[in-house]
Amino acid sequence: MFFGFGIGNKRVKDLRKNQGLTAKELAMCVKVETIEILKIDEMKLKDVPEPLKSKITPILKGKHLDKIPW
Repeated sequence: MFFGFGIGNKRVKDLRKNQGLTAKELAMCVKVETIEILKIDEMKLKDVPEPLKSKITPILKGKHLDKIPW
């Protein structure tokens, strides 16, 4: 099964809102400035430059929640 198929065609803003994150919270998670997140907010995920894309993809997919020790 392919989970996350077509996630690259969605805007970063929509994916961020689906996870319930603000731009500031996402920036704190990936340790970048908030302005960097706001610059890519209207871009599709597949169009985001690679260093930043590899940092935000697990968070936007929700995989960062798997690491929480309950």
